[in-house]
Amino acid sequence: MSASGREAAEQRVQEAVRRHGRARAFAEAEKVIALLLSDPGVQEARAQVDVAEAEFGRELCVRLQAFQDRYDQAVRDGDADGLAGLCAGKHGRWGRICVLPGGHETSMEEPHWGRNSEGRPIAWVGSAPDEW
Repeated sequence: MSASGREAAEQRVQEAVRRHGRARAFAEAEKVIALLLSDPGVQEARAQVDVAEAEFGRELCVRLQAFQDRYDQAVRDGDADGLAGLCAGKHGRWGRICVLPGGHETSMEEPHWGRNSEGRPIAWVGSAPDEW
């Protein structure tokens, strides 16, 4: 094997070792997160947050429903420009998409607002990527 072939093989081995290390680290992190989330105190806190988000979502519904209507219309019409101006806030895991305009947290001083996966109004603070 030539020197360049050995270098290439060594580089592939090093990259495989790095990928394996990352995969193990992610697997360990997922175990720890699952353990934490299974704690009864954490589950109770999450349940309280769910209730508060739903209640706040209902309270804001009258004032913010027009934004949901615009979002629904943009989806029906395939209006990419209308959808592009929306807030990027979402919680993909829970089926939430904020229907307020981008920058609303400061311009309107409102939390994220939209509908949950069951179609009920919900308000929340913070965001997470779709795969989280």
